[in-house]
Amino acid sequence: MRALVTGGGSGIGAAVAHRLADDGFDVTVADLEPEGTATELGASALRLDVRDEAQVAQAMDGVDVLVNAAGIGSTADAPGTSLEVWEDVFAVNARGTFLCCKHVIPGMKARGGGAIVNVASVAGLVGLKNRVAYSASKGAVIALTRALAVDHVGDGIRVNAVCPGTIDTPWVQRLVSDAGESLDALRARQPMGRLGTPEEVADAVLYLTTAEFATGTILTIDGGLTAA
Repeated sequence: MRALVTGGGSGIGAAVAHRLADDGFDVTVADLEPEGTATELGASALRLDVRDEAQVAQAMDGVDVLVNAAGIGSTADAPGTSLEVWEDVFAVNARGTFLCCKHVIPGMKARGGGAIVNVASVAGLVGLKNRVAYSASKGAVIALTRALAVDHVGDGIRVNAVCPGTIDTPWVQRLVSDAGESLDALRARQPMGRLGTPEEVADAVLYLTTAEFATGTILTIDGGLTAA
């Protein structure tokens, strides 16, 4: 089966690409810079900007499993968030996920089914300080996941989402540094007292690609953050 992972060039997306390849999927790594991960896996590399509908429409041909892991973030409250930042975050996280789903579904339907896993966030489930644009965009991804699941269950297409807590990726480290925050503080806010790993999220994504009775599921992988 052909699996396409957006944002597969680094972080969670790269871990997902590795996990799916290990499980026997024919993986395409789609990213603005996909080559590193693709070379490691001996997989196909696809330069893709998920904000560009024409690029997305072409990329989704023949995809059986889609993982929407491309995402960006910001660290500010509403007064501190410019309209440009708000729109940039939504363009990648919400619009990009929507476009990929929109253009992959017809082919999946024609072939009798498929699986979509969207990478959302606990920030879409609970309020996190100074994450207003990111939280809103990931809340949109969660709502989109549920709507798509209901719309396409009869087409044999399962649509689920994972909601990671704070995961130890270069992207998170950069955001924290830019905001003057502390990784120790982020570890402390999770009951397990540590950050998650990309591989732990990838395991959850793999489960959702193969869990035949799961659709519309929002699976948290957060060290207990949303339970506290």
